[in-house]
Amino acid sequence: MKRALATALLCLAAPLCLAARPAAAASLPPAIAKSGQMNVAIVPNYPPLEFRDPATNKLTGFDVELGEAIAKKLGIRIVWQETSFSQMLNSLHTGRVDAILSGMTDLAARHPVATFIDYLRTGPQFFVQAKRAGEFKSMTDLCGKKVGASRRTSYPKEIAAWSAAHCNGKDIQFVGTDGSADARTQLLEGRVDAAMQGNETLPYLMQLQPDTFALVGGPIATQYDGLALPVDQTDFQKAVDGALDAMIADGSYKALLAKWHLQANGIEKAMINAGQ
Repeated sequence: MKRALATALLCLAAPLCLAARPAAAASLPPAIAKSGQMNVAIVPNYPPLEFRDPATNKLTGFDVELGEAIAKKLGIRIVWQETSFSQMLNSLHTGRVDAILSGMTDLAARHPVATFIDYLRTGPQFFVQAKRAGEFKSMTDLCGKKVGASRRTSYPKEIAAWSAAHCNGKDIQFVGTDGSADARTQLLEGRVDAAMQGNETLPYLMQLQPDTFALVGGPIATQYDGLALPVDQTDFQKAVDGALDAMIADGSYKALLAKWHLQANGIEKAMINAGQ
């Protein structure tokens, strides 16, 4: 009894009791296993995936809750590191962060520097100001118009490919923006005719700002958002993949989807590097 009590007191004093951690902890990188935490890059400007609650200024969103739930499965905790989107992959490559969880699309072009545990289905979606919805009854009505989207995503190539296939020489004029929030600002200010971002984010934004935006058509491609990890940490990748599958199996993943109105974007099984 005294020995058990002493062990319990030691657990309380430590960041996390190593003896109490799940078996997956054996697959963690040594530095993470020793500290009991992993540093995760995030850019909190992409609701409902990650943003700051206007009332409390605290980080919140689907990605934030998903990441903390995965970390709990692994017996560790997350320390969120806010950074710019353009610096995230470099920070992962140089070891300044252990992972990225910030609505990042799993693209084959990113696989040389990151391995993605895919957790959400997404797709590039055109949208316009609601007051101009009558001008854009189909996606081809966007041909020849200005469309804004984050220049740091795959959207410039997606828009160019769609335009070449459907606009018969009257190409969409792409306007690169500093992220999706900037694209929405330019749309509302009339500097672009339409914008594009992931379809998983738009229902939430349209709920927050009724009668502001209108969708045009459907997603022009199927993609996946992924939690990015270093390419050489295969055991860590399998551990995170297993933790996500455990959430899918126990229903906690489905509950998070429902909380953030993302049921249409859920996946049935965790995937590694499924992006094209």
